[in-house]
Amino acid sequence: MDRLGAATQARREGRFDDAVALLKAALAERPAHGPTLNALGLTLLDAGDAAAAAATLEQAVAADPKAPPLWLNLAEARRRAGQSAAEIAALDGALALDPYLLPAMLKKAQAQERLGDPGAVATWRNLLAASPASEGLPEPIRTALEHGRALVAAADASQGAAIDAKLADVLAAYPPEELVRARGYADHLAGRRKVYVQEPTAGHFPYLPAFEYFDRALFPWFAELEAGTEKIRDELLAIWSDDVEGFRPYVAFDATQPANQWGELNHSPRWGAWFLWENGVRNADHCARCPGTAALLERLPMLDHPGKGPTVMFSVLAPKTRIPPHTGSSNVRTTVHLPLVVPPGCGFRVGSETREWQVGEAWAFDDTIEHEAWNDSEEPRVILILDAWNPLLTEAEKAVARAIG
Repeated sequence: MDRLGAATQARREGRFDDAVALLKAALAERPAHGPTLNALGLTLLDAGDAAAAAATLEQAVAADPKAPPLWLNLAEARRRAGQSAAEIAALDGALALDPYLLPAMLKKAQAQERLGDPGAVATWRNLLAASPASEGLPEPIRTALEHGRALVAAADASQGAAIDAKLADVLAAYPPEELVRARGYADHLAGRRKVYVQEPTAGHFPYLPAFEYFDRALFPWFAELEAGTEKIRDELLAIWSDDVEGFRPYVAFDATQPANQWGELNHSPRWGAWFLWENGVRNADHCARCPGTAALLERLPMLDHPGKGPTVMFSVLAPKTRIPPHTGSSNVRTTVHLPLVVPPGCGFRVGSETREWQVGEAWAFDDTIEHEAWNDSEEPRVILILDAWNPLLTEAEKAVARAIG
């Protein structure tokens, strides 16, 4: 067995003096050998001489400065020697080689926190953003990450309180409808809101604001739609009890298409749809069976996009079913919901804002922003979904969209 191997065995057995002697003899033959210097440093650290370990590991790093593990070992020795500032410098050495080296990020966040460095929050935030899911990680690391989350949350709450105090007079001076975007800006700065962007799967009409939910004032016809809720609901219940087969699975990828997040719902009746219009084509039979609903819809300014819209359907979400996060095809379209049957335990998220449906209260949202829905109840949930134009488009822009799709 060579000296390095013998020293490793002696270190495992707790014979630190023997290990140190063997390693120093090896270094006499190869004075700047990184692995041997590293082994000596770790042996000295195990023996309780952190200062000597740090000095030795500095030589190891000098011999092989592109080895992140050596920088991490040096940082640990400096930590045990009470050299916190020097510890951070060693961790920065490791991060200069690999900015996403999670052990170095974690140890730096902890060192900065011990020193009372306000930069610790930013380091924790970066670490949490880069960290994998906590499941499967060793318990000490999971505990450390939970601590980091709590620290970041506390910093965000403090920042949010300071922002709220600064904004109190401004918020009192202007009507709420003029402050929607400003509140989003403030909440983002305070760490209370993630800003989502439009991610259409097909056409992206540029320069349209990415509103998660649109202002009701942009849809003066909502009053007429909502006034028809009882009639629409009665017609829904009639066909629902009479035509279960007409409610076909909304998600229907064929075998040649990747289902991705839709695998669980693909061809499943747990999310069913009964179409009055589909891709711009009126279903005459279905409209005849819901005459009041069809007549009302035909009076509304629905999307008129040949081959594309409107699509109007009764959407049924089965109990204990979730629609996964996804985005729609184009932001020239706005999706409108009119809730008809909503048991407790149902919810809907668009971007960073979550709402609960209320029967008879319509809303419109940009479905090219990530959204999801759930029904945690024991009963089905049913809403009427219809397409309208994005209300921020001009008539000229609508004409362009109609012409080119």
